[in-house]
Amino acid sequence: MKRHILIMTLLVSIPLSFSHAGSTVVNDLLKDYATQGAGTVDAEQGKQMWQKVFNKNGERSCASCHTKDLTQNGKHIKTNRDIKPMSTSVNPERLTDGKKVNKWFKRNCKWTFGRECTAQEKANFLVFIEKSSKL
Repeated sequence: MKRHILIMTLLVSIPLSFSHAGSTVVNDLLKDYATQGAGTVDAEQGKQMWQKVFNKNGERSCASCHTKDLTQNGKHIKTNRDIKPMSTSVNPERLTDGKKVNKWFKRNCKWTFGRECTAQEKANFLVFIEKSSKL
């Protein structure tokens, strides 16, 4: 009986630990972006940028691969590779590793926008993803 209770406790606490870890990483990243010049973060601006189409790179947007609904699987428009949902409510591993977040910002911003994202844009994207995860 005690073993059963211990296992149940562990199973219930795992998603909570991912959620807390993600929030800590996001807060640390937001602080870092603020030191790089990001001002007040705005989830709505993040959403608009997420959906904005950039003609320079062949009609690409973040939503082209990741979809507008962050709880859904995406698919890379060039490689056709599956992409796990961005929402931490569906994919609790998202936003739990700051190095990975920055790596993917760098790679995806260059591919989609033809340049690296600014600290402000990264901050807006993060709060948009977090807000979408809590809906």
